Amino acid sequence: MSNLTQSSLTETNLLNNKWIKAFVRSRWYPGILQWPTLLLFMLIMFQLVLGPTSAHDNFGTALTWVLWWPIIPILFLFLGRFWCAICPFATLNDLVQKFVGNNRPVPRFLKKYGIWIIDALFILITWSDHVWGVVENPLGSGVLMLTLTTGVVFSGSFWERRTFCRYLCFLGGLSGNYARTGMIALRGTPEICSTCKVSACYKGTEKVDGCPLFEFPRTMTSNANCNICANCIKSCPNDSIQLTVRPPTKELWFIRKPKLEEAFLSAVIMGLVFVQNITMLEVWSSILRWLERVSGTTSYAVTFTITIVIAMIIPVSLLALASWVANKFNKDSILQNFTRFGYAIIVLDVAGHIAHNLFHLLAEGKSILYTGLALIGQTVGHDASPAVLSMESIQLLQFGLIALGFIGSLFAAYRISRANYPNKLWGTFASYAVLMVIFTAINIWLFVLPMAMRM
Repeated sequence: MSNLTQSSLTETNLLNNKWIKAFVRSRWYPGILQWPTLLLFMLIMFQLVLGPTSAHDNFGTALTWVLWWPIIPILFLFLGRFWCAICPFATLNDLVQKFVGNNRPVPRFLKKYGIWIIDALFILITWSDHVWGVVENPLGSGVLMLTLTTGVVFSGSFWERRTFCRYLCFLGGLSGNYARTGMIALRGTPEICSTCKVSACYKGTEKVDGCPLFEFPRTMTSNANCNICANCIKSCPNDSIQLTVRPPTKELWFIRKPKLEEAFLSAVIMGLVFVQNITMLEVWSSILRWLERVSGTTSYAVTFTITIVIAMIIPVSLLALASWVANKFNKDSILQNFTRFGYAIIVLDVAGHIAHNLFHLLAEGKSILYTGLALIGQTVGHDASPAVLSMESIQLLQFGLIALGFIGSLFAAYRISRANYPNKLWGTFASYAVLMVIFTAINIWLFVLPMAMRM
């Protein structure tokens, strides 16, 4: 039995509480949360497409980019991929399948290259946001949402279960990585599952659908593709499923089958966090002018493309360099080291992402109230501050988050080293400890500099 399985048996099973168990097994869960989320999404879409054209006055923009986007990584940390169970796109996918779905098998190329497609889409959306001003333009945000909706409808019409969520959704790829740090884990009990002959947790029953993300709880060792929809809890005839609370980041210590594309994504996300911070700094205009002189063009599409490419190359190259150094100690291949230790960066990714978005949530948070009041005819002066906290307080919180992310990534690198290279522990660990120090220093430097608001 693996270390992960052994330790999970000693963790608190939330389903031992009769109230929690009754709720997640009831027909109300997760629908009681799905439908309000879908209705709110419809309101947001109406506002983005037909509401005020200024982001400053648009309730949909405030809800999406000031509230929802900052809260998402926090949800992943505490609840794993739970958001995907109540996501309006997932609910729409289920409705499409119910009425017009063909339920064809997932194409082989999606199974093989899905994560790489997600990586590319995540980069493309970040690029288009900056080049075309998606976030600052309510209609642009609406077009993005409608594009995703089109993809969901197409996928749900042809392919089974939640193919879009598993293999095509850019947020699904992000949540899959971040959910590994989550404090809630759903797993089957090995001793019970080993004797099961029905596999209802995967296939479903007459009353309950199978796993929407194509996971088999009896062999599942990761939160990456579990949205805690409770289908397996409801369908399991042996009461084998456990819903446990665990220390955050614990899953990263025992990745059984590390994947290059997931490690690559973790490094890329670090670069994208750098980009999001750099382009909000007052110094960005000076950097932009320098890039225009060097490239010989004033095209923002060109200069930002150079910026985002460099920002992604830096963490990927530094991870590769650390893997080359680690190779001198543990004699494992550079690629294998890169793949294995890329997961340790995820903790800093989450911390950097939350810290960046914390600025929007706390420096622009009152805009949610102001734009909401405008819907009912109550106007607030344009000179009213949207800030919830002072910049000094926000920066202290940001530094605290980065410090926690550094500790988490450092400890994850140590545990990965100890689990895989016990005889070459310190040389391997030191290679990645230096890497975490560099990433942390860059993040701190970026958060020291003053940022510009977008609402």
